[in-house]
Amino acid sequence: MENGYVKVRTENFISTIEFYHPASNSLPGGILAELAAAITRLGTDEKTLVIILKSAGERAFCAGASFDELIAIDDEATGKKFFSGFASVINACRKCPKFIIGRVQGKAVGGGVGVASAVDYCYATKHAAVKLSELAVGIGPFVVGPAVERKIGNSAMSQLTINATEWKSADWAAEKGLYAETFDTAEEMDTAIQDLSNKLATSNPEAMRMLKEIFWQGTEHWDTLLAERAQMSGTLVLSDFTRNAINKFKSK
Repeated sequence: MENGYVKVRTENFISTIEFYHPASNSLPGGILAELAAAITRLGTDEKTLVIILKSAGERAFCAGASFDELIAIDDEATGKKFFSGFASVINACRKCPKFIIGRVQGKAVGGGVGVASAVDYCYATKHAAVKLSELAVGIGPFVVGPAVERKIGNSAMSQLTINATEWKSADWAAEKGLYAETFDTAEEMDTAIQDLSNKLATSNPEAMRMLKEIFWQGTEHWDTLLAERAQMSGTLVLSDFTRNAINKFKSK
């Protein structure tokens, strides 16, 4: 529990993946690997027709990369491997033939914005502000960038990236296309998620598979692209600038 978890529950052809980490649902390498594996497995599971991706807790959807793991990286290979974890989750979402519904109940930072961008349909509450904070610690949203840009466009992604310390509201994120709809409460959001999931669970699986392929056309090169991006982040994270910046963040 103290190291976090990934849980999967399947009921009425709807599978729910829930992740948790005590540091505001940050994503250490182990959690990333479990997430990617769960998404991939459910993609071929005959008892799963639709997937819901959520995190535990109330006000933090996902804090992105684990600072503890970032500061422990001491060579480029380790750095690339860590950031490849985010690439694996995004690529698992991309390749999964089932629709993935995102549930964002609170703030999303960095890799958390990437996860929200990689699902096919995303619901959120009014508390689900977003921030791409990578530049503030001397790196950039290189791995999650393509997923974020695909969902909200280059202009909005650039705004988030450049103004790395500023939160953008859930309404802003919905206006840009990250969220399909926002709600005042988690209860209202969960009702909407259940309604859509039930409809999709009775829809034609083959039609949904074909639609998903169409939605993700033009991303076939992402296995290579995201690996290259992971290398960029893995190199930058070794800099003195980044190490000092991360230590400052951790001490706040």
